Amino acid sequence: MSHKVMHICLSSGWGGLEMYPSRIIPELEHQGWEVHGMALAGSRVADSLRAAGVTPLTVASRGQALLATVRILSYLRRHHIQVLHCHKSSDLRLAALLKSLRPGLRLFFTEHMGVTRPKKGLYHRWAYGKLSRLFSISEATRARNLKAFALPPERIQRLYLGIDPAPYAAGDDSQALRGELGTPQGALLIGLPGRLTPGKGQDLWLEALARLAERAPALPWHAAMIGGLTASEGSDEAYVAELEAKVTALGLNERVSFAGFRSDLPRLLGTLDIVCIPSTNEAFGLTVIEAMAAGRPVIGADSGAIPELLDSEVGRLAAPDDPDAWARQLEALASDPGLRQRLGKAAAERVLRDFTLSAHVAALCTAYTISMESA
Repeated sequence: MSHKVMHICLSSGWGGLEMYPSRIIPELEHQGWEVHGMALAGSRVADSLRAAGVTPLTVASRGQALLATVRILSYLRRHHIQVLHCHKSSDLRLAALLKSLRPGLRLFFTEHMGVTRPKKGLYHRWAYGKLSRLFSISEATRARNLKAFALPPERIQRLYLGIDPAPYAAGDDSQALRGELGTPQGALLIGLPGRLTPGKGQDLWLEALARLAERAPALPWHAAMIGGLTASEGSDEAYVAELEAKVTALGLNERVSFAGFRSDLPRLLGTLDIVCIPSTNEAFGLTVIEAMAAGRPVIGADSGAIPELLDSEVGRLAAPDDPDAWARQLEALASDPGLRQRLGKAAAERVLRDFTLSAHVAALCTAYTISMESA
């Protein structure tokens, strides 16, 4: 009989945290685990679990989940589920209660966001004290977690995220796809993929592009901002309006396009000549390794976890508050095709070595198994 795990994500939002359970389900199953899920009824998380082949146990709200404790315990017993894995701190109220009532459960939590304040009060000591392991998705977040939680260091494990590199390696540098992004024939294509929200750095990036135009007026380039434009797509509509106004104010209307949400990001990344990730404080930087897997040279913000992913062998870093530094890095890469090719090749090789989904899930399964064996 295969081991069984339930992933709990009672979130009504939609971002990397919410996408994570469905993203790893196929690999978990490939590595011999039977996966169950729990989500809010009508949420995109629930829909994503179904799309991954898992029919989730659903509740109307987090409050209703607490009231449904007996029903949830019955489900766990009926399906012989040994492991619970949570992804939002608010879900730990339920998970810790379930473990209190059924001590044999093994409880895990992935800290996706990076804590900003201590969590050492009585409640936090009780809830987080039930954990077999707290996963930090970078060294930067692990350092913060070691300070924030009243847990011994051995129970706070750094576990980098991973991707399946195959769809990104396929790429697509067709002129037709470049044309969809408004790129003139022969122009260099610079892209910034990600949610359009404050903190992702699109405003600084636009300043850098304006300075690039001043520094190298003869350089032919086009820039595409790739990400949903509406709240339902995870973006901040007021911020989007600010960015649109800034494009006009900087005189970049002919050189910057808003690509909107794209479901074909692996294919799209392959057509970019340079990828920019100017986020001010990424807990990991999944888009960074996606671009690396596509063999693209990446300029990333020298903050958060991004420096753990990028070094001078595979990309470039620039201060997240210095548009001149970004303009200099853009000019250096834009004017040197050989450098772009070398960085992109080394970046793709690093993903294969350090950031694959199969390796991530294998480490996850090892942690699950060790916890059960030590029960």
